[in-house]
Amino acid sequence: MTQRRLATRIHPDDGLDPDKIGSQTMRRVTVNIAESPIAWLAARGMLTAGQLAAGERLRADYERAGLSARVTMRWDAAPPAKSRGGGRALDASLARIDAHRRFHAAIDQVGPGLADICWRVVCAGEGIGGAEKALGWPSRSGKLVLGLALDRLARFYGTR
Repeated sequence: MTQRRLATRIHPDDGLDPDKIGSQTMRRVTVNIAESPIAWLAARGMLTAGQLAAGERLRADYERAGLSARVTMRWDAAPPAKSRGGGRALDASLARIDAHRRFHAAIDQVGPGLADICWRVVCAGEGIGGAEKALGWPSRSGKLVLGLALDRLARFYGTR
């Protein structure tokens, strides 16, 4: 049986309001780090720390930008006034826009031939074998190509 490694992270939709004094309520989510395909590869010495950090930054931008598919409609409309949390909603919107720009700039930096495997494994959480099969690549080629893509990401994010 594998041991679950859990981490608590701030929800991607939440942001800190610099104008607010005192404590701020942030939603926290618990994630199993061992479920990430790149964390699995890094734990077995197949990725460097810089590659793992770059992959995690790309995934964070992807999630914060809200680019993943939604299962249902969002019913939480932005509050109309700053006194009712409008400033916080605005900060969250700006953070989402910034994350969207960073994500697309990072994918552009990786390049068209490498972005596919990067998106499938890092953002969609697909396994290497499944990504190879979906892309029509030969077996055991995905790790090498993913390593090249993560090297370019590490250069972009400055995690080398």
